[in-house]
Amino acid sequence: MTFAEIKQIATEKGIRVVGVKKVDIVRAIQKKEGNLPCFASGKLSECRETHCTWFSACE
Repeated sequence: MTFAEIKQIATEKGIRVVGVKKVDIVRAIQKKEGNLPCFASGKLSECRETHCTWFSACE
């Protein structure tokens, strides 16, 4: 997913994106969707949020 697509999703969910890093935008989207805001936190091996939109792209 491109950064522009991520920003579009965030904007649609009412999340501010101007001047915000990609990882912080994704975490805000995760939180808004009811998931743990843990994208790219290095905890993938512990993650149980397999239904999360970002699971396959996480680190």
